[in-house]
Amino acid sequence: MEANTRVEALNNEFSIPGIARIVSGNGGLPKTLISTEAASAEIYLHGAQVTSWRPVGADEVLFVSEKSYWEAGRAIRGGIPICFPWFRAKADDKRAPSHGFVRTKEWQVDSISAEAGDSVCVCLSTESDESTRRWWPFDFRLEYRITVGRALRLELLMKNSGQTALRFEEALHTYFKVGDVERVRVRGLDGADYLDNRDGNREKAQRGDVVLSEQTDNAYMDSTGLVEIVDPLLERVLKTEKLGSASTIVWNPWSDGAVSMDDLSEDEWRGMLCVEGGNILTSAVSLGPGESHAMMVTIRVAEAE
Repeated sequence: MEANTRVEALNNEFSIPGIARIVSGNGGLPKTLISTEAASAEIYLHGAQVTSWRPVGADEVLFVSEKSYWEAGRAIRGGIPICFPWFRAKADDKRAPSHGFVRTKEWQVDSISAEAGDSVCVCLSTESDESTRRWWPFDFRLEYRITVGRALRLELLMKNSGQTALRFEEALHTYFKVGDVERVRVRGLDGADYLDNRDGNREKAQRGDVVLSEQTDNAYMDSTGLVEIVDPLLERVLKTEKLGSASTIVWNPWSDGAVSMDDLSEDEWRGMLCVEGGNILTSAVSLGPGESHAMMVTIRVAEAE
């Protein structure tokens, strides 16, 4: 089916007049546009990736690179990519795609529904097939519920649909838009132990708020509580709450890392910070046949204190 015809068919089946519609986005990739009195959002079927969320009265919350690729088989740089079933490089196969394969896979639309409080719920799914088994020989089904409203609620449900036990990593790799990454601080991780990927994953302890002054790639383990980005320039606090997530990752490539990234402009690293919920490294999840695991992340915006 031609791309435009397919988008039209999806829109005819799932759109909600005046609230939700499916259109051709960048690169012709299908995306869902949400607009209510509570918030607006954009969600690409490519990777099930939220690329925009603006609660009413607030500025854009998510960062997307102006140099991002918008094509099949390549990851979108920004928004909220889904990392699964591994995080970073695959430990036993360096040829495998970084952060797994579902962020470059087109997901299926299961439903779009209006909910209470001017919210809209978009339900997407994907499952194992020949392309995924090339890299990971397990059967699975992922369901993703994205509820757009005054808060952005993300629920990722993983089911082991095969006959053998498996173990996986996952993360909702949120790129937050910030005024200047050198001016923000991340609150809520004081006292947490973390693995520093910039230093061979050595275990270290966080003391006070996280303040960035160089390339950072920290995985905070046993981290289940509220985490906040305090942004004095944009005069707001970005709050991330989690359920079913034992890891919090804080990442920014800084100027030295951004140089090698052809889908990030030279100075864009200053305007972004990834603070994300997940289950990675020692917090990876094990499931037996037929078992399921759910992770939920809720993002809110508050005015600076």
